[in-house]
Amino acid sequence: MPAITVDDVLVLPRLPRLDESTTFRPVRRLTTAPSGFEGEGFPVRRAFAGVPLSELDPFIHLDQMGEVDYAPGEPKGTPWHPHRGFETVTYMIDGIMDHQDSNGGGGTITNGDTQWMTAGSGLLHIEAPPEHLVVSGGLFHGTQLWVNLPRAAKMNPPRYQEIRGKETALLTTPDGGALIRVIAGELAGHRGPGSTYTPITIAHVTIQPGAQVDIPWQPGFNALAYALAGR
Repeated sequence: MPAITVDDVLVLPRLPRLDESTTFRPVRRLTTAPSGFEGEGFPVRRAFAGVPLSELDPFIHLDQMGEVDYAPGEPKGTPWHPHRGFETVTYMIDGIMDHQDSNGGGGTITNGDTQWMTAGSGLLHIEAPPEHLVVSGGLFHGTQLWVNLPRAAKMNPPRYQEIRGKETALLTTPDGGALIRVIAGELAGHRGPGSTYTPITIAHVTIQPGAQVDIPWQPGFNALAYALAGR
């Protein structure tokens, strides 16, 4: 799962070693995301199925899109559909996707890019693979997270943030055993580029076999980890 990467993680800033007195959170629950289909029929995993809303706040929904290697003519998207009162955060790990909305916004995101769409007062939205990908086929893999908006911001005008992969904050662990991409929020003082209405942190972590990641987390935040691959 390359997304955005570096040749040598040892040159990156590192998370601090946690003090021996650090309190670690217990795991509250472990669930397996069921498989399903979205839009015109592309495969997804429903990551939050079975998790109570009280443990998800401020998140609403998370789909893992793919991983699927399409043959020529197979790539699929979604037809026009409405959003209102929340944000969609689409993170492309592999592949390419075009976005368009009824306000004239949108764009193209590819490996490691994030499209942060604040639906706010409402819009119509469409997501589709570009024509050249439909013709050629290819690998498609990403996630889409839905973030609830605070009551005072639910009717704000729609807006976009296009976050290129190279803009994410790249970190590693004290021993260099993981690559951490901070998309929004902050870890140990290192901030990602995403601007959020609700204080949140979103990171994509790639862990080498046998390595361990200890993440300093805000005590007042919920904490959710989703395994894209491995176990």
